[in-house]
Amino acid sequence: MGIFQKLFGSKEKRLKAEKYKIGMEKTRRGSLSSLKDVLKQSKKIDEALYDKLEEIFIMADIGVDTVVGFVSELRKEVKKQEISSPIALENIIVDKMFELYLKGEIVNTNIRYNEGGLTVLLFVGVNGTGKTTSIGKLAHKLRKEGKSVMMAAGDTFRAGAINQLKIWGERVGCEVVAKSEGADPSAVIFDAIKHAKEAKVDVLLCDTAGRLQNKVNLMKELDKIKRTIEREIGSSHYETYLVVDATTGQNGLSQAKIFQEVTKLSGIVLTKLDGTAKGGIVLAIRNELGIPISFVGLGEKIDDIDYFDIEDYIYGLFADFFE
Repeated sequence: MGIFQKLFGSKEKRLKAEKYKIGMEKTRRGSLSSLKDVLKQSKKIDEALYDKLEEIFIMADIGVDTVVGFVSELRKEVKKQEISSPIALENIIVDKMFELYLKGEIVNTNIRYNEGGLTVLLFVGVNGTGKTTSIGKLAHKLRKEGKSVMMAAGDTFRAGAINQLKIWGERVGCEVVAKSEGADPSAVIFDAIKHAKEAKVDVLLCDTAGRLQNKVNLMKELDKIKRTIEREIGSSHYETYLVVDATTGQNGLSQAKIFQEVTKLSGIVLTKLDGTAKGGIVLAIRNELGIPISFVGLGEKIDDIDYFDIEDYIYGLFADFFE
């Protein structure tokens, strides 16, 4: 019996992971739907089986490089344990996927709160990933956890982004600091930090523009914002989160690579995980970029954002193995 078979033998543990199970149904019914059948119907563990597994995992957007490395580890484990039955690979696959995410340096994905002072969370990412919506949902979540929250409309490139954040502010009961379209984003965030300090707010959530057409301009803008934040609150009291749309698959991985070149990222906010049949992007991002997933969106409701849990995620991917 594998690690996860033991872990999710508990009804209580399965109930805790139910949100991931429901949210990741498209991935299980889509790209991973044939996995269990392939293992059941195969008569032996051979090259043909490994080829099928590679194809299934690539279709799940785990990424070619990640899949090749993963299947190589699978081969080693089969040889080491002298496994001959394909169905016995179920436990090995689940446990190895877990190990894959945890491989390398484990980064603390918790928000580093400035106890007794202001914590700033900066959100970056291209337009259309759900950045502003994620900020609104996270503001709601943090308020439910007892934090006082303010938001800054740092995406001054689009009037629509400013208005959208103001709507979210009204919805969740948070003040929004904003200037007119075309204003200097750093000036908006400077004013927001000053105001948040005066109001003794716990957390300031900052939106930013999502332009990728000119990486040099993006780098300059984010660098200026970063210097403003560090000057006002110090370097250890803010996080930078990249918002990635899970439904874009490998395109989301490409975006992550660009933003990683531009600024140091604390973690990923992965949106619309419930809307994709290719939920394996989590493993590709972690393995190929070394960036942890910090928050995940599993639905459209205001409460459908949560801290990422690797155990619940693996269960969401392979829940069929536990039934």
